[in-house]
Amino acid sequence: MATKSICLYFQVHQPTRLRLYRFFDIGKDSHYYDDFANRTILRRIAQKCYLPMNQLMLELIKQNKGKFKIAYSISGSALEQFQRFAPDVIESFKALAATGKVEFLAETYYHSLASLASESEFRHQVAKHAAKIEELFGVKPTAFRNTELIYSNGIGEMVYDMGYKTMLTEGARHIMGWKSPNYVYTGETQPKLKLLLRNYGLSDDIAFRFAQQPVTAEQFVEKMKENAQEGDIVNLFMDYETFGEHQGVESGIFDFMKALPAAVIKDGTFGFVTPTEATKKVKPVADISVEDPISWADEERDLTAWLGNELQNEAFKKVYAMTEKLSIVNDVELWEDFGHLQESDHFYYMCTKFFSDGEVHKYFNPYDTPYEAFINYMNVISDFQIRLDEKRAALDVKETVAEELGKSKRKKK
Repeated sequence: MATKSICLYFQVHQPTRLRLYRFFDIGKDSHYYDDFANRTILRRIAQKCYLPMNQLMLELIKQNKGKFKIAYSISGSALEQFQRFAPDVIESFKALAATGKVEFLAETYYHSLASLASESEFRHQVAKHAAKIEELFGVKPTAFRNTELIYSNGIGEMVYDMGYKTMLTEGARHIMGWKSPNYVYTGETQPKLKLLLRNYGLSDDIAFRFAQQPVTAEQFVEKMKENAQEGDIVNLFMDYETFGEHQGVESGIFDFMKALPAAVIKDGTFGFVTPTEATKKVKPVADISVEDPISWADEERDLTAWLGNELQNEAFKKVYAMTEKLSIVNDVELWEDFGHLQESDHFYYMCTKFFSDGEVHKYFNPYDTPYEAFINYMNVISDFQIRLDEKRAALDVKETVAEELGKSKRKKK
């Protein structure tokens, strides 16, 4: 009987990419999105990754008679694009949901950084995302992963207050110190929140190093056994697009994934669990304190991929400064655009980091330079600000007219 656990989790996200939005478009054209690029890229990745991987996962669940279990978080932005451009992907995820061996996690609807800027917006997006998951897949999320595994003590408190008792984050070395990520932990300021920490060494062996350093399923099982000699659980968290998109089929990564469940089950050391199952099965060993937010990005495992320079911080402050006025205006179209403009990818494209992480940022960036990304985004924000101000002004006029009518009626009485 397996004594240790493996939690295998995949992030699924596609940004709503902005079109080339010039200065002269401001105030004249408020369609911000590159529909052609969004459709083309999504269909490409669906054919290379989502559809073949979902079919493989379904076959593995059936072949291994329920002993193979996995978890996904799928952003609302990705779900919207699936519904619009690739409904067959939605159907393939529904088939996985029907097995009962797949857990769907809650997250921010727009894959945003709202947890760092606005508690009300953060709560709104989490609730909206949970409702979307339940609508599409018939399950209510019970575990949570924040955008890019971002976590801090304060974020953990908000997450627990929203009803989630399990949360995923990064086993960042500067936080863990001598501690191992191969245990369940609790939050220091919210001890009822159980934390699953990504084993970034083993996860990145698959997500980033597989093409250069391929391993067989049996070899990987041995690596996990060696890594988890002391520990209860190995948390393998990675982008779903690793399979077929970031690591091509020619790398052998599909064959590796096809063989992994059987190799794990045959060895007998590990058993597969979903995140909620993991925190029910495995007892926490200690709490961890994270005062400054961590993430799974780059070598630093912090926020510098999104908020590491003046361009990013200026754009970030500008967009969230509109939250209060949006709440007053409460316009459906503006809220929807506001959501998509919060997607963390827009800030990622403005990253100026180089050295070891530069190639990673370049791969995901549709812009030639971070400065082009900043200018394009700020042009869009300028147009959005105009629309918001016009709506606010119209609302003021409406309120003034209503007030004058009210005074007139009172005088007549």
